[in-house]
Amino acid sequence: MNISNWMLITLEVLTGLFILMVGLAVLTVIVLYVIDRFQTEHTVRRNYPVVGRFRYLFEHMGEFFRQYFFALDREEMPFNRAERSWVYRAAKDLNTTTAFGSTRNLSMPGTVIFVNCPFPTMKKDSVKSRTLIVGPHARQPFETNSLINISAMSYGSLSKPAIRALSHGAAKAGIWLNTGEGGLAPYHLEGGCDVVFQIGTAKYGVRNDEGQLDESMLAEVAARPEVKMIELKLSQGAKPGKGGILPAGKVNAEIAQIRGIPEGKPSISPNRHPEIASTSDLMDQVNRIQRVSGLPVGIKTVVSGSDWLDELMQEILLRGIEQAPDFITVDGGDGGTGAAPQPLMDDVGLPLRESLPMVVDALIRHGLRDRIRVICSGKRITPTEVAWALCVGADFINVARGFMFALGCIQAMQCNRNTCPTGVTTHDEDLQKGLVVSDKSERVAHYASNLTHEVGAIAHSCGVKEPRELTRSHARVVMDHGLSIPLDQLHPYPQPLSNNATEQASA
Repeated sequence: MNISNWMLITLEVLTGLFILMVGLAVLTVIVLYVIDRFQTEHTVRRNYPVVGRFRYLFEHMGEFFRQYFFALDREEMPFNRAERSWVYRAAKDLNTTTAFGSTRNLSMPGTVIFVNCPFPTMKKDSVKSRTLIVGPHARQPFETNSLINISAMSYGSLSKPAIRALSHGAAKAGIWLNTGEGGLAPYHLEGGCDVVFQIGTAKYGVRNDEGQLDESMLAEVAARPEVKMIELKLSQGAKPGKGGILPAGKVNAEIAQIRGIPEGKPSISPNRHPEIASTSDLMDQVNRIQRVSGLPVGIKTVVSGSDWLDELMQEILLRGIEQAPDFITVDGGDGGTGAAPQPLMDDVGLPLRESLPMVVDALIRHGLRDRIRVICSGKRITPTEVAWALCVGADFINVARGFMFALGCIQAMQCNRNTCPTGVTTHDEDLQKGLVVSDKSERVAHYASNLTHEVGAIAHSCGVKEPRELTRSHARVVMDHGLSIPLDQLHPYPQPLSNNATEQASA
């Protein structure tokens, strides 16, 4: 058979395949037309059969096209391209300088502007962040000079390689890693970093068969040399008033064993600790955990008013400062790594711009500022946001989504599914392969180091020797009229209550 015959046969086969494909396509369109015309669920598809289906495709794809083609550098939510780009460069240890002027609109209300000093601090005069003691009355106080730390993200909400990379990266950077409410996994300990163990409303990892706190299991966790503090979670920024949500698809055998729950079923935490129904109950539980663990114990909460804070401070003074929570983690209503109902994500809980000054001021009023450390958490991923929190009065800053970006997160908004394309929040092993622990742990460490360094640059520009010396006098905030006022005028420091006033309030 000559070449021309082979060509004719090949052409006939290809023609036949083409006709078959066209026929299948026409048949598919006819079937879809019939299905769409007679279904009653979707109006658009019923009125515009087949063609109406493209609406759902374009609506889904628009989420991704907006990020890459249409959104401006500083308009996207929850984090814009300028913020993400800074984190990516810092995590890769690349040059973070820019040229030709800022693209930030400095007249927008709420914009923070730092007050530079005519005679900034020189490099030779700068010092490292001072060491702070957390839990001075604990059997094992915690001493650290870390400024930026990794916020609560549990094994389950994050993947195994993600937790491993965070653990190794935290150890390299000399910062702590919060376990989140999902219990203590071996991957939290793998890198040898300092660990903060979080007890959520379901008490995963330290719960008995009835879901109550098991003191023997708590003592076992506290005995781990890596575990330095314990955080009792009341609420989190993503969903104040609702417990943790881990979809059934993420509850594999290992996660179920660590949490003490059934495999393959949704992990839904209660919306509060059943045994804590008052400030007095809260203090009882804090004191119980302090007694059993011997470690510094604090609370994590979203704040929406000062009345409860005053009540808490009065209860502390009534019992004695030795029994006070050793720290308060203030999570802003603008936090949000976890899966959450949209109304709670969008509309419940004050952002840190209001709640953090409220907490610091309550501590000052009641004379407890030096006793109780303040940790803030919620969208603090850039030097500006961190420096603002330090000006207000935070001792430490916990970061979650910034470290997720360092791991490779692209803000695909699929954290609540098992389909994260970068392997950060999925348990699909094929998707996890893209997250190489050795590489990402370096990026975690670089991000922490460069973020701390650039916060230091702001501090030096303001004329202080280290970031924790920043005060409210070192920042201004743009108001509705487009002009700025000093931060200590917007949030003036309160006067401490007199001893008599405090005693009367306690009574």
